[in-house]
Amino acid sequence: MKKIFTVGLLFILMAPGVMARTLTAAQDPWPPFVTTDASMPGISVELLTEAMKTQGYDVEFKIMPWARALDSVSKGTIDLLPATWYTEARTDFLHYSDSYLTNELTFIKRAGDSFQFSDLSGLQGKTIGIIRDYGYGDAFLASDSFDKPEANNLVTNLKKLLANRIDLTLEDRVVALSVMKEEGMDANAFAFTNKALSSKPLHVTSGKANPDGDLFINAYNKGLEAIKANGTFDKIVEKYGIK
Repeated sequence: MKKIFTVGLLFILMAPGVMARTLTAAQDPWPPFVTTDASMPGISVELLTEAMKTQGYDVEFKIMPWARALDSVSKGTIDLLPATWYTEARTDFLHYSDSYLTNELTFIKRAGDSFQFSDLSGLQGKTIGIIRDYGYGDAFLASDSFDKPEANNLVTNLKKLLANRIDLTLEDRVVALSVMKEEGMDANAFAFTNKALSSKPLHVTSGKANPDGDLFINAYNKGLEAIKANGTFDKIVEKYGIK
């Protein structure tokens, strides 16, 4: 009887998924990369989930404001951020994965505005709505030649733009159009500059305060290679209309 029990226990322990460790991840809604729709949770969330699954991890994802998610991951109380831009300052407290996609951070203006971005000097005197704790780049954030009032999300900045309370805001074009559609905003009321402020590779990150943070990022990198090799990566990206 003891032998049967031991063999049975061994089979249970070897069963797929039984030993999977569940990790926590969090971020603000940022369609199509992060959404509030459980059936279509976003490109970044699905890539993270599938990549970690290949390495024996499950992922439990939560929606929360960006600043709180960043703070929680940096302190190690949440394991992962699915979609993070690189900044030098964040390397003090975050481990970065290999990049998996790239955003083009582009200025958004009111339709009919002739402004075109060339370099930071052309922003002098303008009021540019930004999102709190986003990684726009050190030179942009350090400049004192233009105002940068903060908001909690892009929707607030788009409304301020239409109300003439700010001159510009900025976001990845794909994200901005997705947000406008979700919020029922008329995309024709806005326009994008031809030139982007910068290209921003996307990374998964984990806090250095988390004792397993580096382990999780190494696992994601291996999983990312695996889902690129087996076609899962392309299927997820194409499902959201990104090519």
